[in-house]
Amino acid sequence: MNELTPSYPPAAAPSPRKVALVLSSGGARGYAHIGAIKALHERGYTISSVAGASMGALIGGLYCAGQLDTATTWFCQLTRREVLSLLDFSLSKSYLVKGDKVMRALKEMVPDTKIEHLPTPFRAIASDLVTQREVVFSKGSLHRAIRSSISMPSVFKPIKVAHHVLVDGGIVNPLPLNRAVRTEGDLLVSVNVSAPASEDIEEVRDLARKRERERSSLLSLQRFISAFAPDSTTSNYMTLLSTAMALQIQRNTVLMQKLTPPDIAINIPMNRFGVFDFDNAERIIRAGYTETLKALDAFERENEGAQ
Repeated sequence: MNELTPSYPPAAAPSPRKVALVLSSGGARGYAHIGAIKALHERGYTISSVAGASMGALIGGLYCAGQLDTATTWFCQLTRREVLSLLDFSLSKSYLVKGDKVMRALKEMVPDTKIEHLPTPFRAIASDLVTQREVVFSKGSLHRAIRSSISMPSVFKPIKVAHHVLVDGGIVNPLPLNRAVRTEGDLLVSVNVSAPASEDIEEVRDLARKRERERSSLLSLQRFISAFAPDSTTSNYMTLLSTAMALQIQRNTVLMQKLTPPDIAINIPMNRFGVFDFDNAERIIRAGYTETLKALDAFERENEGAQ
C-alpha cells in the first residue's frame, strides 16, 4: 500500500489526548489536511470533532463519515486528464463549472447522511451572498454542506437554498476555530494551508512554472489554470482579483488565530502549492504530514519542559 494512503490505526497511547481539529480553506492545498490527520493518529491523538471551510470541509466531512481512506486512494491516483474530466464547464456568466461531476464522484465514495448522525461531530462553513453572513452546517445533508462550502465564487456554481445563495466558506471564515465542537480537555488544533507566502518558495515556484511551460501539452492542467494563476500577480483582472481575495482570506485567518488561539497550529505557506494542484495529491499530503509532525514535536517538547 502506498505510504501516503493513510490507514488510521488505533491510538497507541493508553490515554490518548483528544483533539478538536479545524481545517482551513485553500483548494488543492487542502490535501495537506489528510497528512495532518495521519500524523495525529500515528502520534496517539484522538480526533473528537472536525470543523472545516471549503476544502477543509470536504476532507473533514470525508473523515467524519469514515471514508477518507477511500477518497485518499482516489485523490492520489488523479491525473491531469482526469481532473479536467471532472470539470463540467458552463456557459453561465457567473460561474465556470457546474460541479455536478465532482459531486457524483463524491457520492460514489460516501453516501449522503445527516451531519447529526455522523460518529464524529462535524461543522462545515459556507457564505451566504444574500445576507452576507456566515452559515454553519451542523445538521442536515452532508453532501449539501460540503457542496455549499466548496463553491468557490466565479468557479463553481453557487448553491441556492430557499432565498439563500451559498458559496465558499473560506470567504467569511477560512479557519473556523470558533466553530469547533470542544469538550473539556480537548486540544484545539488548526491546519492552515493559506499561511503567509514564503519568498524562498516563490523562487522555486517560478522555476517550476518555466519548466512546466516548456513541456506542457494541450491537455495540461497548467494551461487551463493559467487564466487564474499565471506568472504575474497583475497579469490580468482575474489574477489580480484572486490574489486580492487570497490576501483577504490570509488576513482573516490571522485574525481568527488571534481571537481563538489554537493549542497547536500547523501552518503551510500558501505559495508552497497551487490552489488548482489537484493532480499533486501525494506531495501535498506528505507536506501536511511532515509539518504536523514538526508542530507536534514542538508542542510535546514544550509541555514536557513545563511539567
